[in-house]
Amino acid sequence: MKIGIDWGGTKIEAIAIDSKDGSELNRIRVDSPKDNYKEIINSVTQIIKDISANEKDFTVGIGMPGSLHPDTGLVQVSNTKALENMPVKKDLEKELGFEIKIANDADCLALSEAIDGAGKNYKTVFAVILGTGVGAGYVVNKELVEGPNKLSGEWGQNPIPGPMDDYEKTIKRHCGRIGAIEVFISGPGLENHYEFKSGKKTTSREIIDLYRGNDELAGQVMDEYFERTARSFSTFVNILDPEVIVCGGGMSEIDELYEEVPKRIIPYIASNFFLTPMVKAEHGSSSGVRGAAYLWG
Repeated sequence: MKIGIDWGGTKIEAIAIDSKDGSELNRIRVDSPKDNYKEIINSVTQIIKDISANEKDFTVGIGMPGSLHPDTGLVQVSNTKALENMPVKKDLEKELGFEIKIANDADCLALSEAIDGAGKNYKTVFAVILGTGVGAGYVVNKELVEGPNKLSGEWGQNPIPGPMDDYEKTIKRHCGRIGAIEVFISGPGLENHYEFKSGKKTTSREIIDLYRGNDELAGQVMDEYFERTARSFSTFVNILDPEVIVCGGGMSEIDELYEEVPKRIIPYIASNFFLTPMVKAEHGSSSGVRGAAYLWG
């Protein structure tokens, strides 16, 4: 049995998969504790114990925000502040008494979609998470590509391709980095831009509804959102030229994204055409947790 854990800022989800046919055997979900490292570790430990109860032959893979530093093993570039610079793998293995594998949550999405999802018929799959944060993973021949710094796919931390406008030059990521892609094309990024324009706090879902209702301001904000997304995507298209781009996360549910980005990306890539399919994750919100289970092959 393969066990996958999707370790997010708001929920922790566990899935048990049959190692022979990939069918789902069990699933558990709990709320993730806020800002308390020890409580978070305890919750992850407990959900693993619960889903593996009465099982002797199983593996555990975990997808989480950020990655593990290759030298120290500490969490890096996480948008969950309580995890930053913490020895999560060491602490979990101490509590559980066996080895686990941990990868970035976007890497897990990519692996899941490449193995038996929307990217299963392609050799090279670039999968992005457009949600509370922005990240990505790259899979070649159904194997996750991980570099020596464990940063493959951390495209969301790069500066948005320029030239930046005045607004973009002032927006910081929580680490202090200015102009990172994540702060513009994530859900909070859209909401913050709308608030900057309107002076009103509005959810991304409400902004999209206003846009679809032909609201002028929402139309302006979404126009800039689509343009920024196309600019952002151009960076990995120019470097990796993947055979398919798979999108997951809450913002991937914006259907207009799949029409707008392909036609807007051309001015930013080294070509006068764009043939890459851009599709939604087949497993939806389950992609990350399934990919975590597949970390053991």
